[in-house]
Amino acid sequence: MTFLATVILAGGRSSRMGRDKGLIPIGEETLIQRTCRIALQCTDRVSVVTPWPDRYRPTLPNAIGFIVETPSPGQAGTFQGPLMALITALNVLKTQPEPPKWVLVLACDMPNLSAAVLTAWRNQLAKLELQYLAYLPKRQHRWEPLCGFYRVAALDALEQYAATGERSLQAWLDQQAIAPIPDIDEAMFVNVNTPSELAEWQKTKDS
Repeated sequence: MTFLATVILAGGRSSRMGRDKGLIPIGEETLIQRTCRIALQCTDRVSVVTPWPDRYRPTLPNAIGFIVETPSPGQAGTFQGPLMALITALNVLKTQPEPPKWVLVLACDMPNLSAAVLTAWRNQLAKLELQYLAYLPKRQHRWEPLCGFYRVAALDALEQYAATGERSLQAWLDQQAIAPIPDIDEAMFVNVNTPSELAEWQKTKDS
């Protein structure tokens, strides 16, 4: 089976939620604890990409690593979004003693993630042709960039794109050869960005 690392992006300001989404309790776990647990069940190495490792470290297993995001130049406390977080993570992973060929990228605020589904997707990676830089769900004509797989070899293309000043991961994906994951269940991609979305998810889960 293809060696696989996971990076969990937890660098957003959660401004619409009004508090750190990763630390929101869902049942007996927080969102970031659940995301890490799911990732550990279906991949070989898990790292959280965040500017605040000390915020999460006490609540997560020792097996979880951290990749620290840095602020935008001259803008302390401001971070550059998922595209730059992914570039940061891939640069770290490619230098590790056993660098992965593929990376599973997950947002930290998706409460319906399934280890079984992610494992089934993982098992398809070895069949993908080399031209494909990512293996992602697509719905309503848009990629789901934070719940899918990227080749570490995509780093060069990502850095070239970022060097132009662009920061949209969705726009970068639209320019690349990306393989769509078939037969997706859209319920898995629910995320919680606002208190009302969290309440709606809780209502659905309790019903």
